[in-house]
Amino acid sequence: MLPKIASLKALAEAEQISTADSLETYRIKFLSKKGLLNELFDDFKNVPGAEKREVGKALNELKLFLEEKLQVARDSNIGDSANSLDENLDLTLPADVYAIGSRHPLSVVRGKISEIFERIGYTVADGPEIEDDWHNFSALNFPAEHPARDMQDTFFVENPSGDEPFVLRTHTSSVQVRMMETSKPPIRMIMPGRVYRNEAISARAHCFFHQTEGLYIDKAVSFADLKQTLLYFAKELFGNSVNIRLRPSYFPFTEPSFEVDVSCSICGAKGCNVCKYTGWLEILGCGMVDPNVLDNCGIDSKEYTGFAFGMGIERIAQLLYRVPDLRLYSENDLRFLNQFKAES
Repeated sequence: MLPKIASLKALAEAEQISTADSLETYRIKFLSKKGLLNELFDDFKNVPGAEKREVGKALNELKLFLEEKLQVARDSNIGDSANSLDENLDLTLPADVYAIGSRHPLSVVRGKISEIFERIGYTVADGPEIEDDWHNFSALNFPAEHPARDMQDTFFVENPSGDEPFVLRTHTSSVQVRMMETSKPPIRMIMPGRVYRNEAISARAHCFFHQTEGLYIDKAVSFADLKQTLLYFAKELFGNSVNIRLRPSYFPFTEPSFEVDVSCSICGAKGCNVCKYTGWLEILGCGMVDPNVLDNCGIDSKEYTGFAFGMGIERIAQLLYRVPDLRLYSENDLRFLNQFKAES
């Protein structure tokens, strides 16, 4: 066995390593799993017990020698392309330019909305997109046979337990319910997220879209607080010259309820095809939280009041960027998305 070790060492000493290929050849020949060194280690089990100590020491010394020679060759940067410049390489050429991506317009608008409300003390909350009936409907004043449920075409999801089916949330109001159930007033939060409605896809509607809803609950919260908050938001988003108006409406979870319009910033409220010559553009719905909703969520409606509001992010983005078709947001057309690089 000792003569084999000596012979292999002599063979390794004679091996010339001058290129990257010869470096790899040396490694495979001597130090790979099927290399010559491993063959000797496999034969080591056949060495008589009396000789094992001497042979084992020689084998380990050989291994160290082979590894050191490999490392020395590596340290000398043999085959390093950085040290062997192509004669035809023109170092005066400009570097490759890598394309810079951009944020999606809906992400840009969602960030703007969140930033405005965070400046006045709101925190951002999130919740599951697959909801149960309680959080999506019942806790929000939608009784089982209430006709208001027909206002929202719902996607139902089979419940593995066989109980009442789950739903894809139709609004982020379900997050409001979860926050009221787990938090004590004062509560001041916004809830951005994706929601789902079983609607035909067109330029003005989609089966999924994005909302940002807001909730403020405390003692002595009034309608004046709601109006001032929304006026502040509108001016921060659309500019100081904008005005708002509130029109009576109906939502099961707020009373009274209102639709909120902003004066058209495109035509200066004089009337154009965007605002349909009314001078106003609808942006969100709002209202004072119905006492039944507070009681359903474990908050004493005799002690606390609050307001809620909700807006479609796609709708806000359409007003800011004049996007004509909702489908553009989800088609991943780079010709459309690249227009928003300046917003990133």
